[in-house]
Amino acid sequence: MAAINLGSTGAPPAGAGSLETDAAVADAFLASAVGGDTPPKRRRARFHSLEVAEVRPLTDDSVEVTFAVPDELADDYTYLPGQYVALRRGFDGHELRRSYSICRPPARGSVSVAIKRDLGGRFSTWANSELAAGDVIDVMSPQGTFTSGLDSLDGKHVVGIAAGSGITPLMALAHTVLARSDDARFTLVYTNRSTRDVMFLEELAELKDRYPARLALHHVLSREQRTAPLLSGRIDADKLERMFDGLIPLATVDEWFLCGPFELVQLARDTLEARGVASARVRYELFTTDADRATEPRHGRPVSVERGEQTVAIEFTLDGLSATVESPVSANESILNAALRVRGDVPFACAGGVCGTCRARVVEGSVNMTENYALEPDELERGYVLTCQSHPTSDRVVVDYDV
Repeated sequence: MAAINLGSTGAPPAGAGSLETDAAVADAFLASAVGGDTPPKRRRARFHSLEVAEVRPLTDDSVEVTFAVPDELADDYTYLPGQYVALRRGFDGHELRRSYSICRPPARGSVSVAIKRDLGGRFSTWANSELAAGDVIDVMSPQGTFTSGLDSLDGKHVVGIAAGSGITPLMALAHTVLARSDDARFTLVYTNRSTRDVMFLEELAELKDRYPARLALHHVLSREQRTAPLLSGRIDADKLERMFDGLIPLATVDEWFLCGPFELVQLARDTLEARGVASARVRYELFTTDADRATEPRHGRPVSVERGEQTVAIEFTLDGLSATVESPVSANESILNAALRVRGDVPFACAGGVCGTCRARVVEGSVNMTENYALEPDELERGYVLTCQSHPTSDRVVVDYDV
């Protein structure tokens, strides 16, 4: 079945480069992005205040926000396609942090994210209605391992499955994969409610026009009737199986990228596993909505220790400095919350086990990790945990954020 393109063909949107520019950028920044099974080296997450250079509407309820990166911070904001940044701002005396994937191929001097308005989401609503060029906001240095594990892109076929704002990291990945190699292919299955909800609609059309033979673009609309029944309605197990039988022959695919809500991502993972696709070839990233996060860690929820109460000692190292905090066993406190009570610069972003910013290694003791949507199996084997989801199960726990 032929790929279907919903967008109009015209001038590329602001920020989109030429083929030559994309190739040059890819050569300059992607060398370490396809280094085989070795994930990108994690670096300490730090916030810097950046000025907004442009806010560009994408749909009725989403915008692309581009930040200007000054020369002195350019090295801190180099990134790989698929990585994300966290944004931080105070609202009525309370700090909110939200993570957003970078939507442009690597470019020195700027970083762009797409923000979709969530019903009831304070941060995303503010960003869509009030954020403007010239504003200054705290932006975390790029993080994340939702990047390619291929040792080369030559002749490779990469597939992305995205829903809604899950397209954001796949935009950067698709641009870079296609520009990096003359014979690499990229297939994108992108599902939305209607054409009006498709983020980067014109840019996807332009990308298809630029690489007509190497980009297969399949828009699936759940509330609009398409000519092809396979591209109409929600993606369920049956529809996904038929896609793998016809649109995307599994034997041709070298790497998979899945990004969207939990239900879709898990369905795709389970289906691929049942079809015999090795988990090492499947990269996935979940997104949470702004409204999902009713509680914010901020500086750690208040916890008091009563006289004679049983406690656990939590020791952590960050930037070479160690600190210890006593945590009541009855409080079932996370390591992140305890650490934030004594040190406000402990790294975190989503606090929901999704982004991986609060990752640390357990050096001594044991913990129970409630959720994990960010760490790879090899990281778990080496003792890494998400401190926002980890609760002590021993009398003493020592973790290191620096390793």
